[in-house]
Amino acid sequence: MGKIFAVVNQKGGVGKTTTAVNLTASLTELGKKVLLCDFDPQANATSGLGVNKRKIKRSVYDVIIDGAPAAEVVVSTAFGDVLPSTADLAGAAVELLSLPEPNFRLKNALDSLKDNYDVIFIDCPPSLELLTVNALAAADGIFVPVQCEYYALEGLADLMTTLRLIKKKINPQLEIFGVALTMFDGRTNFSTQVAQEVRKHFPGKVFANVVPRNVRLAEAPSHGLPVTVYDKHSRGCAAYKAMAQEVLQKLKY
Repeated sequence: MGKIFAVVNQKGGVGKTTTAVNLTASLTELGKKVLLCDFDPQANATSGLGVNKRKIKRSVYDVIIDGAPAAEVVVSTAFGDVLPSTADLAGAAVELLSLPEPNFRLKNALDSLKDNYDVIFIDCPPSLELLTVNALAAADGIFVPVQCEYYALEGLADLMTTLRLIKKKINPQLEIFGVALTMFDGRTNFSTQVAQEVRKHFPGKVFANVVPRNVRLAEAPSHGLPVTVYDKHSRGCAAYKAMAQEVLQKLKY
């Protein structure tokens, strides 16, 4: 049975989607069966795996709102499977309130797929509202990207508060699986200081491999490709491939 990880940080621009897409591709390349559930209305993870979000007939919105079978909505790509998103998801948080078990709609959908995958990633929206609550209710652990920049720790206190509430009321087993340091600039003392601060706040949880600030990582999504295909010789590719190995070691796969 596969493990489900919510890739979450309510601060935008920290590398959530980049991390979700490139770990999906890296683990798939290592022979693992991986599903990326795009749970952000922007649908950038969907297009990041090469799926044209304008041509999608059914999405994760249809799964959680209308009860469409998740297995029938999954799209297979060369880089891993994706449960795609569309802009329809933007209004789902309001619609969920009128449905039975509004916090568990995504969990019920993904539980039906767990046996088919080694790992399922959920790319969460940059907020702590009902969609993210659904992701945290469905997850076995959370994966927190943190950028090595000013204000990096801002908002993490809110995330930890939310995590404690979810553990208490909804998902007692939920834990931090790992913290990924992103946008690291080795030329500056500041990036190193932020990395040290994050490691101090999350002892034993921070991945050894950090993701550098890398132009090829930024370019890859516009081509509908993970960086592991767009530029397999880039530093960004090397970082995510190394982090994928760490993920497997932690999972003991």
